[in-house]
Amino acid sequence: MSVPSSSEPVRFAYWVPNVSGGLVTSTIEQRTDWGYDYNLELAVLAEDNGFDYALTQVRYMAGYGAEYQHESTSFSLALLLATRRLKVIAAVHPGLWHPGVLAKLGATADHLSGGRFAVNVVSGWFKGEFTALGEPWLEHDERYRRSEEFIRALRAIWTEDHAELAGDFYRIRDFSLKPKPLSSADRPHPEIFQGGNSTAARAMAGRVSDWYFSNGKDFDGVVEQLGDVRAAAESAGRPAPRFGLNGFLIARDTEAEARETLREIVAKADTDAVRGFGDAVRQAGRSTSDGKGMWQDSTFEDLVQYNDGFRTGLIGTPEQIAERIVAYRRLGVDLLLLGFLHYLEEVEYFGRRVLPLVRELESQLPADEAEPVPTAS
Repeated sequence: MSVPSSSEPVRFAYWVPNVSGGLVTSTIEQRTDWGYDYNLELAVLAEDNGFDYALTQVRYMAGYGAEYQHESTSFSLALLLATRRLKVIAAVHPGLWHPGVLAKLGATADHLSGGRFAVNVVSGWFKGEFTALGEPWLEHDERYRRSEEFIRALRAIWTEDHAELAGDFYRIRDFSLKPKPLSSADRPHPEIFQGGNSTAARAMAGRVSDWYFSNGKDFDGVVEQLGDVRAAAESAGRPAPRFGLNGFLIARDTEAEARETLREIVAKADTDAVRGFGDAVRQAGRSTSDGKGMWQDSTFEDLVQYNDGFRTGLIGTPEQIAERIVAYRRLGVDLLLLGFLHYLEEVEYFGRRVLPLVRELESQLPADEAEPVPTAS
């Protein structure tokens, strides 16, 4: 899959709230809902306000503020059938899915949606979900080895007849999927996204993924991760994956209002839930070979938004946020994955007040602009 040139506009995705509790682990009011009717209205609103993608979350059981959850692939298909342009990314766990079964589901969803289905392969941090379902829990780097095999199997099944794979986790023998997903010159199969921040995750992305999702990062963090992912892709002899960055967006008419909203979110954090989540994810990441697992340097405030979304710094006036988004684009960020406190109101505000400023600033950049922005946070 081709890598976009620096002249392409930054794209936007939003976290689908198909899990209860909102996007921050706080008792502050969050005007959002995990039900289908709300999410249908949100999906239509998002595609009408400049969003290209939506990402459904994957949780199988309650914990850390998420009492109820809708399953990601079925929810994604429902949103695809209710929209016209929006691409919907279903998060899935290797170990709980077989790649051949997911490939079959994905091909059907792709046909039903006119080629708008995508998948996000997440290696998993919630040990309790695996053990509750009687599935073995692998340590960090082994989970990423399994995820890499999973992606290789998906791609083979989606693009080849008589697919074969003899791996440590999956074995595919003379398997031909028909019909295959819709394809084109720039999209040979549904897009494959992958999350993670660790060294193992970055190397895997460079070898096999179309997109790499990072937790929230400042400029320096993005530069570091982009360098590692691109180096891994170069070593593998393939184009670098596109880069997606998580961010929690708080856009208000004044910077003081935005900062006060952030202060209130953190002040009203569900302390026990945040600490429990922090303990779980740090345990999941400590087993990395070099100690650089996801969330290993996250503070309590960072963890209140459970994908480090505050660290991206999309907090302030529309003008301040637009400038920061374009600065990330200049570094090589291709997509911003956004969360909000009050989804319907803030998605509409983003489309009306922030996105036009982003496009205006992008139009002022030279088409071949390669000058890096300062890497101060």
